[in-house]
Amino acid sequence: MDWFTNSKTSEIKKFITQLGDVSKRDHAARELLKLGADVVPPLIETLQSPSDDLVLPCQHLLALIPSASPQLIHALQTAHPLVRGRVAEIFSISKDKNAIPSLIQALSGEFYTVRAKSAIALSHIGDSQTVPHLLPLLKDKEDEVRIAACYALGLFKDPTTFDEIADVLVGDSKIEARQAAAKALGDSKHSAAIPYLIEALRDSFWWFEREQDVKVLLTAIENMGEAIVEPLIEALRDKEKTVRKYSAMLLGNLKDIRAIEELGMTLYDLHDEVSVATGEALAQFGVSAIPVLSEALSHPESGVREHAVYSLGKIQDPQVIPFLIEMLKDPERLVQKQALQSLGRFKDERVTMALKEVASNRADREISVFAKQILETQK
Repeated sequence: MDWFTNSKTSEIKKFITQLGDVSKRDHAARELLKLGADVVPPLIETLQSPSDDLVLPCQHLLALIPSASPQLIHALQTAHPLVRGRVAEIFSISKDKNAIPSLIQALSGEFYTVRAKSAIALSHIGDSQTVPHLLPLLKDKEDEVRIAACYALGLFKDPTTFDEIADVLVGDSKIEARQAAAKALGDSKHSAAIPYLIEALRDSFWWFEREQDVKVLLTAIENMGEAIVEPLIEALRDKEKTVRKYSAMLLGNLKDIRAIEELGMTLYDLHDEVSVATGEALAQFGVSAIPVLSEALSHPESGVREHAVYSLGKIQDPQVIPFLIEMLKDPERLVQKQALQSLGRFKDERVTMALKEVASNRADREISVFAKQILETQK
């Protein structure tokens, strides 16, 4: 009998070792599943391995063995912290509701990695009754736990949690935690999240010297769809130029025609970066934006005219060609050059004639040479 037991144990260990070999993994997994409950203890023991190539297959196998549940729950309560965290990940896969009480208990344990992974496991199991137990983790001293709590609560999309998630969104000292909160609110696509996201947009912590970091917030806002359009239109009048710029960019991405008229006014913003962003946004509306952009061509500020010319060129519709040709007569050289560059986007007989006329006029050598260069690119 001892011989049989030892033989079986050796076989189990052999197959577990083969899980780390991609070429043998599938066969070894099938054989281990055939051996039933006896494989559970050695698989749990293997969770201590430093090799992800071995740990991950073990986790997936344990998630497939219903009889493993009691031993996994025990391990979650008593094992080494590394193993506890990996057991919590198994419950994320198996969605075993029997583990809920132990996972809730782990939320208040001393090991922050276990708290974080237990929160995620509870969210994947998806029992809404666990939400009140997750909320305190938003104030955990460890960044990883607060981030995990935002992720976990975000999966429930429960508006009653938005106020506390928003405390992280606009109050946390770590941008990574704020980003997790923004994603949780944005992924909900629930209108109740909109005031919090707009508040964050007005918070300079999000965007002052954080051009890359703020993209998470902007994506979250954009996820709100048409419900966010009116609040963003209102934000076009914000006293802070960066808020106006990002609002214009988002409205351009959303392409809701309600924004065109207001963007037309924001195109005249005295801050160049706002005007540029607004012109880019209007270009995304295509022909619908031609009236407001063409109106800006007569604005007294040359910068506004230049931005309008650039945006008209990006629309890539033959309707804009006459406007661009007319702007070749603008008194400002920068506007003329932008008109030439925008015309260069079109292969049209009217454009070719206009470019040749400018190229042949040697009164302004620089503009003439520039026109010739554009003609060359069109050949």
